[in-house]
Amino acid sequence: MKNSKEIKAIAIETLEIERDSINKLIETIDDDFSSVVEEIYRSKGRLVVSGIGKSAIIAQKIVATLNSTGTPALFMHAADAIHGDLGMVQLDDLVILISKSGNTPEVKVLVPLIKALGNTLIALTGNFDSFLAQQANYRLSCAVDQEACPNNLAPTNSTTAQMVMGDALAVCLIKCRDFDSKDFAKYHPGGALGKKLYLRVSDLYEQNEKPQVGLGASLKEVILEISSKRLGVTAVVENDKLMGIITDGDLRRMLSKEENFQHLKAKDILTKNPKTLEDGAMAIEAATQMKELNISQLLITRGDEYLGVVHFHDLLKEGLI
Repeated sequence: MKNSKEIKAIAIETLEIERDSINKLIETIDDDFSSVVEEIYRSKGRLVVSGIGKSAIIAQKIVATLNSTGTPALFMHAADAIHGDLGMVQLDDLVILISKSGNTPEVKVLVPLIKALGNTLIALTGNFDSFLAQQANYRLSCAVDQEACPNNLAPTNSTTAQMVMGDALAVCLIKCRDFDSKDFAKYHPGGALGKKLYLRVSDLYEQNEKPQVGLGASLKEVILEISSKRLGVTAVVENDKLMGIITDGDLRRMLSKEENFQHLKAKDILTKNPKTLEDGAMAIEAATQMKELNISQLLITRGDEYLGVVHFHDLLKEGLI
C-alpha cells in the first residue's frame, strides 16, 4: 500500500500526463475537423456515433452531449451493429466510428458495411495508418504517446482524448447553431439545471397564499394574517398600491422595544420600500437576491401592483438553493 504522499504524487503525475496528451491534440485540428463540423451542421440526418469497449462508453457520452445541445445523435455499439443494429443507420446519417487502433476485428467488419450504405464515415482514431482511417471520408485524431496507466495498457489518455475531441465538436456546433440558454432549457426541463433556465417567480408565488393588510390594520390583525398565511410575512397595501412589508422579525423587534403596543397599527411598524421582484423574473434571480440580502421572502409585483410572495422554502423545494 502506498502512503498518502505517494498517492498524491501519483494522482498529480496522472493529471499531468493526461494534460500533456490533450495539449498535443491542439496541433491536430485541421481542415478535416472543420469539414466534419460543417457536414454535421448541414446534415438532414442524425449523427451516429459508434465504438467498442471503452470507446463505446465515450461514444455514448458524446451522443448525450450532442443531443442535449441541439445536434440529433444516436449511439450504435460496433459489435451489435454487425448483428442487426446497423439497420438504425438511415440514408442521410453521418457516422463517427471511434477506435484507438482503428484495426479491431469489429471495426474491420463494420467499415465496409457503412461504406456500402453510402454514408459519410468519420474516423476518430489514434492511428491514421489504420484500416479505419484509410477507409474514412474524414479523419480526426485522438492520438496519444502513452497511456497514464503505468503498464501503458488501460485506456486513460486515449479515452480522455476521444472525449475531448467529442466536446470540441459539440462546442463548435453549439456556436454554429447560436444555441443559447433558452434552447438549452428546452432539452433540460427536469432537475435544478432546467429550472434555473425556465422557472419564473410567477410559477411559484401563485402556489402560495397572498398575505396582505391595510395601513390601519391592528397589531392583532397583522399577527393573524402572518400566522394564517404561513409565509412569515405580510404586505401592507393601500388602494391596491404596495406601501410596505411586515415580517415576523419586525414583530419580534417591535415587541422587544415597545412596552405598550396594543395601539399600534400596520403603518407604525411596516418597512417601507421592501425588496421586490417583477413577476416575469426568473426564479434563480429570487434565489440570488435572497442569498445576497440574507432574507427569506420576496414580494412579487407588477409595477406598483402587489401579486404575492416567494419564500426561501419555495426555492429550496425546487432545488434552486
